[in-house]
Amino acid sequence: MLSTGQIIFSILFVIAFAIIMVISYRKDVKLHKKHYKRSYLILIGFLVFVGLLVAIKYALKQ
Repeated sequence: MLSTGQIIFSILFVIAFAIIMVISYRKDVKLHKKHYKRSYLILIGFLVFVGLLVAIKYALKQ
């Protein structure tokens, strides 16, 4: 079990981490729009690839 101090620390850490991530993203949003255009296509390709692997797994299982 975690002590009360550990739970408080973990909650504060998660909150501080989220705040720092949001601040960092807002500072770099212009660079992201300039250098990472159409990066969503990589995500779509990855999801399609994983979907194909799952489909092949179930097709060969039967």
